[in-house]
Amino acid sequence: MEQQIQFDNHLGETLAGTLHQPARPPVGAIVAGHCFTCSRHTGVLRRISHALSEAGFMALRFDFSGNGQSQGRFEQSTWTKQILEMEAAIELVQKKGASWIGLAGHSLGAAIALLTARRTKNVSAVCRVAGRVSATRPMHFLTPLQQRTLEQTGSVEFDSRARQLTLNRDFFDDADRHDLAEATRSLTIPMLVVHGDHDEIIPVSEAHLAKSANPRMVELAIISGGDHMLAHPDPQRQVARVVTDWFCRQAGVPTPGDRNR
Repeated sequence: MEQQIQFDNHLGETLAGTLHQPARPPVGAIVAGHCFTCSRHTGVLRRISHALSEAGFMALRFDFSGNGQSQGRFEQSTWTKQILEMEAAIELVQKKGASWIGLAGHSLGAAIALLTARRTKNVSAVCRVAGRVSATRPMHFLTPLQQRTLEQTGSVEFDSRARQLTLNRDFFDDADRHDLAEATRSLTIPMLVVHGDHDEIIPVSEAHLAKSANPRMVELAIISGGDHMLAHPDPQRQVARVVTDWFCRQAGVPTPGDRNR
């Protein structure tokens, strides 16, 4: 069952989400965050959430404030704000009865999932899809002219996904306070790192860096033919299967393949 829901963030802004409920009592819950300037409706998040619900998990994908159908202004986005919003999503699935909880995220959502998992005691596993570990300062997507504008005015405009958007200096300053490499090294719960070998935005080498940073806790899955958005059906199916099977193993429940034997 798929249900459109709303819940509030820490500022009282209404966030939009899609809750996937399994046909039987859930074995746990997975909260999923989307990529930068995206929404909860990206193809890879939809496919992962459907696969998880078919495997018995409650799955919640939601829009960060200022994106998709959620309230809030995009220019007020920061990594810390999105971490707090993912924590609000965790509270929601807990209120719905979930005791075992995992996190997932795509691209920037992968960073938010990792940072949230690191500071939230009731998260048991985290999955990062097409995420970055090194060079996390997001200044890299700005042109030299945009960087000068940001330094001179404190804000910068850019186009993304048919939207003209603005970011303030707070976004970049806040991002600098978070160290994804250190968060990976110090992680004490299992993490699955999924990356397409044809990612044109974040190189697949970032996945290998994550594995080398914490080989005991990190499992690596490289998706053949996968680009950054994992937009094509075959890579999407691969990701959904790998992610679902991994969360089943972490939660101690049979994988869909095991149940069909």
